[in-house]
Amino acid sequence: MLKFDSLTLRRGPDPLLEDANALIHAGQRVAVIGANGAGKTSLFKLILGELQVDAGDWSLAGNCRVAHMAQEVVASARSALDYVLDGHRPLRHLQQQLAEAEAAQNDEQQAHVHGELEAIRAYEAPAQAEKLLHGLGFAQSDMQRPVSDFSGGWRIRLNLAQALMSPSDLLLLDEPTNHLDLDAMFWLEQWLKRYAGTVLFISHDRDFIDAVATHILHIEHKALHQYAGGYSQFERLRAEKLAQQQAMFEKQQQRVDEIHRFVARFKAKASKAKQAQSRLKELSRMEAIAPAHIDSPFSFSFPLADKMSSPLLNLQAASLGYGQQAVLQAVSLSLLPGSRIGLLGPNGAGKSTLVKTLVGDLPLIAGSRTTGEHAYIGYFAQHQLEALDMHASPFVHLQRERPQASDQEIRNFLGGFDFRGDQALESIARFSGGEKARLALALIAWQRPNLLILDEPTNHLDLEMRHALTVALQAFEGAVVLVSHDRHLLKNTVDEFLLVADGQVAPFKGDLQDYHAWLLDYQRRQEQAVKPQPEAAGQSESAQDRKERKRLEAQRRQQIAPLKKELDQLEQRSGDLEAQLQALEEQLADSSLYTADKKADLAALLAEQTRCKQQLAECEERWFAVSETLESMAEGPVQ
Repeated sequence: MLKFDSLTLRRGPDPLLEDANALIHAGQRVAVIGANGAGKTSLFKLILGELQVDAGDWSLAGNCRVAHMAQEVVASARSALDYVLDGHRPLRHLQQQLAEAEAAQNDEQQAHVHGELEAIRAYEAPAQAEKLLHGLGFAQSDMQRPVSDFSGGWRIRLNLAQALMSPSDLLLLDEPTNHLDLDAMFWLEQWLKRYAGTVLFISHDRDFIDAVATHILHIEHKALHQYAGGYSQFERLRAEKLAQQQAMFEKQQQRVDEIHRFVARFKAKASKAKQAQSRLKELSRMEAIAPAHIDSPFSFSFPLADKMSSPLLNLQAASLGYGQQAVLQAVSLSLLPGSRIGLLGPNGAGKSTLVKTLVGDLPLIAGSRTTGEHAYIGYFAQHQLEALDMHASPFVHLQRERPQASDQEIRNFLGGFDFRGDQALESIARFSGGEKARLALALIAWQRPNLLILDEPTNHLDLEMRHALTVALQAFEGAVVLVSHDRHLLKNTVDEFLLVADGQVAPFKGDLQDYHAWLLDYQRRQEQAVKPQPEAAGQSESAQDRKERKRLEAQRRQQIAPLKKELDQLEQRSGDLEAQLQALEEQLADSSLYTADKKADLAALLAEQTRCKQQLAECEERWFAVSETLESMAEGPVQ
């Protein structure tokens, strides 16, 4: 199916792959793994024709149809459904031919194209596209929304749906699980298992790899190493290989020492000189066996605040939501030191609402929220990556949080997150998503919280960093609330699950496998609830009903108009605040501000930055509340 033969591939002066070989057979599902920068994405670009080999060769089976998941995030006016259907290129090509034949009034050509459309079952395509979108978490009301309406994470899901819609024999997926929640993850696993072609996918989620992969392609030391099985089996096989390698290395080093001692002892003696020379030749011929280096570049912990309250945070009979629209009701929750809670629930059920309420970003509609006197919250969410100062270095980010810390203390701390040497001092503008996520986690740890609230912290993190995060959370003595699609992280860091569904928050008695079963049953019930009743399906609308409907629609438009106007004003205000914030951050990037004689200027700028951030957060929350109200008014009865 796919063969790499003595392949050398360069990006820059150094080779990513050198004399690499691999053979992938049809029908295999292959997880491509390796450290960041090892060449995983470059290998995909080679297959897609975007890169050329520097030496060696590679080949793909003839007439192989290749589909891939686009990484760029587009802003298109096309509807979500049309965007996904665009992935079916044969369909779109035939539709274009049909339009041309109709315009030319060519009946014969129209009949021919209709026959080809029938052959590819084109009339099933819209339903198939809707099924893909539903599986990835989109609601029925999202089908006709323009792509530009969706956030970056949801557009990535649209790119994934478009790739799955494309007829293919080889499917290339680069980080398909980023921005997916657990229900979409479960669905994607099942879809890929049913896929009849060959799959190459890049993922840093070990449980997803275990569930999907039949083989592993590991990029290490500029070579391609193949293993049968999923990630757990790969770990075992590689550990055995490294152990054997280490034993061989130690045995070799013992022989090298013997040769050196012999040569040192006898090279001056004429009778032994020939033997000494032969041993030196043996040493030069001996194949170098590298020692097994499996040390992770990450080594960090979450230092705990000096004092801790109990409980750290308490919700009592709380109604949670936006404005006066409750999403969750009668929520009572007490977070004690040592609590380790994972949040489960279908997409849109209110997990993010609960998280935002816990951290204080959303005010309660009713009930009470009490924080302990010595409660210090460390909060990670994806939007915080965007809030990082792109002009500042990792060093400056930490220094701003704790100006009294010594340079060496900051450098040592950053080193645990693999920001070493010059990288600790350079602007983060060109950092990857993974590097920015690591910096956001470093900032949280630097603040010494005793309550960690983490909303999808593993997006963009590689396997080594996810492992280090798991170890750090296991050792953390404070409380943890975690939302994650990484099942390995959940299974190894939380002790109990809360289920967020149907407007309630309740303990979930079971493990993640039980949750999968619950989710399947929940989705079946949801589908049955929205099916039209047979007796209602045939009813026609009377003239009186039509008149009343039009009156209600006019009334709804009157109610919506002022909200739309407020939404426009909030967007303008947000833009102005973002511009102010960027200007302030450019001033704060000036290293001369961090001298003793500029303390007053620094304090004033930091205060202004805090004020801007607070106003922007309030503006965004109001925008979200108005948007939610508009959406509910569009779907619900007229108030």
